[in-house]
Amino acid sequence: MKRLTFIIFVTLYCITQVSAQKLSVTFPDSLFNKSFTGNILVYLSKDNKEPKDGIVGLDIFPCLRLSVNNIKPGSSVILNDSAISFPVPLTDMERGDYYIQVVWDRNLGGRSVSESPGNLYSITQKIKFTKDFHKVYSITASSIVAEPVFKNTAYAKEIIVQSSLLSNFHHVPTTINGVVLLPAKYYSEPNRKFPVKFEISGYGGDYHRYSGYNKPAQMIDTTNCIVVFLDGNCALGHSVYANSDNNGPWGDALTKELIPEIEKTYRCNGAKFLYGHSSGGWAVLWLQTHYPKVFDGCWSSSPDPVDFRSFQRVNLYEHQNMYYGKDSTLNQIGTVDGAFPWFSMRNTYQMEQVIYRGEQMRSFDAVFSKKGGDGQPLRIINYNTGAVDSTVFMNWKNYDISLYLQSNWDHLKNDLDGKVMVSVGNQDNFYLNFSVKLLDGEMQKLKSNFVFAYYTGDHFLVELPDNMKEGNIFLEKVYQKWLKKRG
Repeated sequence: MKRLTFIIFVTLYCITQVSAQKLSVTFPDSLFNKSFTGNILVYLSKDNKEPKDGIVGLDIFPCLRLSVNNIKPGSSVILNDSAISFPVPLTDMERGDYYIQVVWDRNLGGRSVSESPGNLYSITQKIKFTKDFHKVYSITASSIVAEPVFKNTAYAKEIIVQSSLLSNFHHVPTTINGVVLLPAKYYSEPNRKFPVKFEISGYGGDYHRYSGYNKPAQMIDTTNCIVVFLDGNCALGHSVYANSDNNGPWGDALTKELIPEIEKTYRCNGAKFLYGHSSGGWAVLWLQTHYPKVFDGCWSSSPDPVDFRSFQRVNLYEHQNMYYGKDSTLNQIGTVDGAFPWFSMRNTYQMEQVIYRGEQMRSFDAVFSKKGGDGQPLRIINYNTGAVDSTVFMNWKNYDISLYLQSNWDHLKNDLDGKVMVSVGNQDNFYLNFSVKLLDGEMQKLKSNFVFAYYTGDHFLVELPDNMKEGNIFLEKVYQKWLKKRG
């Protein structure tokens, strides 16, 4: 009986392999006349007509990836069940109509694979998967992602600084970029100098949003200021302007290279403030606490986990499973109003195993983990089981802002007290309010003058005008203290 079962299993396996679904992808010499080495990614969706623009985690969609070497123009590459895939191998995907796009990732430094300048991609095709597994679908790349061009205006000025620190780290020329937004009085009062507010975007932001922007910089409440908008994008995700083993010395590059260039080029009075939301919120809190003599005040809005006892409800110190709770239910990474499941840790991590760089969870690895022997960031979890790697977490602890403040408060207090505000919605979609409350508790134990504000609302409603005003009032008060101290 066992022998018969084995024979049936082998026979079915062989039949499946012979009739596995296949995609044939290529690019013409007229588009790219060099051999390609890198990763080919396939994006599919039943609803999104531009499937490559889907947002990992926020959107759950089928995807595949295959690593290839030295593929010449005109040559075809077959993707089948041997490709890394989500949620299932290509042959096992639900039958029906799909929009499909293919991206050839050259990994030239852009964050999002589908939007990285220089990458090859195909226009959307609509295909129909049927039970005919012998059918091969052919897809040809026809376009290259263009390098964005920034249009300067009187109020919005692109700034690109060649970074020796980052270039030496990566062994290729690397710049640190952003946009300088000027107040109206910059022109009407040509001898006046202004404070600078560094605003850091949340995950996926892009400073090119200000291309052609022709409005004056927003004030810090009633104070005219220069605003420097930064997005933190790098090849492995959001740098969050922290020095890391994988992304390089982004914090040092910002403070030692970009800021001096801004102060040399524009009329700055020496006061430097920070504001950021989400990943930007984590970034500004990190910068304020690690460069307390450089920055004079910080407002952190809905920051990414600032205490790793609640990494989106997972206690990393107890090495809890990232996928499953103690009752074996799926851990959520996204919710509606902090309560109703939206998407799970497991789906997000497993999608990012396919879309292998530039996305949120792998971005955490890039910042917090050591570099592995293969040159890639060590992974905090086992992607098959969700188990947290306690050895990798040892390096993550260096980026636990709450732990850093607890351990170093005696020599940080004089430079930080009264300069930090952290705000968050009590129904944060990503459970970020829980780590903020843990940090709040620790700062109360230290008798700090940090300000914590909690609002009714989710991750996005925290940026309503009334809440924004409260944060700007805080920064203006800190600025007035700065002016008095300066004399």
